[in-house]
Amino acid sequence: MQEVKSSQQATPKPLQEVQSRVFEGDRTLWIIFTVLIVTSILVVYSSTAKMTYEVASNMSLFDALQKQVMYVMGAVFAIFITHKIGHHRIFRWSHLIYFAALAATIATYIVGEKTNDAARWLNLGFFRFQPSETLKIATILLLARVMDQRHKTINTLNILPTSFKFRSKEQLDIIRNNTIPLLGPVVVACAVILPAHTSSALIVFIASLTMLYIGRVRIKEILKFVALISLFGVLGIGLMRATETGRTGVAKGRVEQWYDYWFGDTTATNISEISDTQRALIAIHNGGLVGEGAGQSTSRVLVIHPESDYAYAFFVSEYGIILGLILMLLYIWMFFRAMDISQRCTTAFPMLMALGLGLLITGQAILHILVQTYILPETGQPLPFISRGGSSLIFTSIALGLIIGVSRSNEQKMRA
Repeated sequence: MQEVKSSQQATPKPLQEVQSRVFEGDRTLWIIFTVLIVTSILVVYSSTAKMTYEVASNMSLFDALQKQVMYVMGAVFAIFITHKIGHHRIFRWSHLIYFAALAATIATYIVGEKTNDAARWLNLGFFRFQPSETLKIATILLLARVMDQRHKTINTLNILPTSFKFRSKEQLDIIRNNTIPLLGPVVVACAVILPAHTSSALIVFIASLTMLYIGRVRIKEILKFVALISLFGVLGIGLMRATETGRTGVAKGRVEQWYDYWFGDTTATNISEISDTQRALIAIHNGGLVGEGAGQSTSRVLVIHPESDYAYAFFVSEYGIILGLILMLLYIWMFFRAMDISQRCTTAFPMLMALGLGLLITGQAILHILVQTYILPETGQPLPFISRGGSSLIFTSIALGLIIGVSRSNEQKMRA
C-alpha cells in the first residue's frame, strides 16, 4: 500500500471555486452503472413474462416491469445522494452505520420474513429489505476506519495474541487494542450473516482479508487469522449439523449436486430431476454466440428464477455469449476503476473504502457468473445492478455511490 496520511490528521486544503457537474466523479463508473441498470430493465421484463401465465400468479405483464423501474429510480436517487457525501462524514458515521446494520440483521432472525427457510427480509411496511446487504457495506466502512487509525504502525502490529497467556498485560493489550477493533467487526458480521446467507458471509470475509493485505498487515498475522477462523468454522458447521440448525443441510445438498455433476454419471438424468444450475447451463447453451434475441428466449420457462438468481444465464440465452463476456468485463472494469480511484487517494480511509466496496461488488458478480457455469455450487447470489429486486439494487448502488464519491473528492483536491 502506498504511504498515505490518516483521515484524522489530514486537513483538506481550501477548494477553489469551480463549477461542478450534477453527476460528479468518475465518468466511466457512471456509464457502466447506466448500462447495467438499463440491462436490468430489459432482463427483468423479458424473464418475468412467464409469471403472467402461471395460475398461482396475479401479476400482470407490466407489474414486474413497473416495480423494477421504481427500484431503478430508487437506485439512481441512492447513488446520486451518496456520491455527494464526503468521505470525512462517512468516517465519522461508520460506527453508527455498522451497529445499526448489525442490530437490523439480528432482528431479522427474530421478526423477519423467511425465504427458502432462511430469515433474510425485514418488513418495515413501506419497504421490505435485506439488512445483511447493509451490514456487508458497513463492515467494509468500519474496517477501513480502524485500519486508517492504525495506518502508521499497522505493518508492525500483532493483530492476534502471540501466546496462550491471555491474562498477561501484553496479550490483553493486543486483544483490546488490535484484535477486537480490527477483526471483531469482521468476525461478528460474518457470524451474523452466515446462518441465512453463507456466500455473502464468504464475500465479506474475503474482501476484508484483501483489505488487510493491501493495508500492509503482515502475512503471518493474516494466515493466523485464516487458520483460526477455519478451525472455528469447522467446529461451528459440525455443531449446526449435530443440532440441525442453520442451513447446513441446504449447503451440503448443493455441494453434493455440484460434485455429482462433475464426477458422477448424469447422462441419464431425467429433465425433471436436474438442478437449477443445470437448467441455467442449458439456457447458456441455447443462447450460443449471438443469443436467441431480446424477448425470444426459449429458456425462460426452464430456468428457475431467471430474473434473479440466474439472471446471467438468462441474459446469455437472449443476447449470446459474446455480449455475456462483455457484461462480465464491465464488472471487472468497475473493479479496476475502483483500484485506480483508491490509488489516487492521499489518506488511508477513502483508499481502503473504495477498494473494499469495489471488491464486494465485483466479487458478488463473479461469484454469480461462476455459479451459472457450475464452476462453483449454487449460492443464490443476485447479479449486481441487474437481478430483479430492490434491496440488492439499492444497497449496491449506495456502495458504488461511495466509490464515485471518493473519486469526486480526488477531483476536487486536484482542482484546489
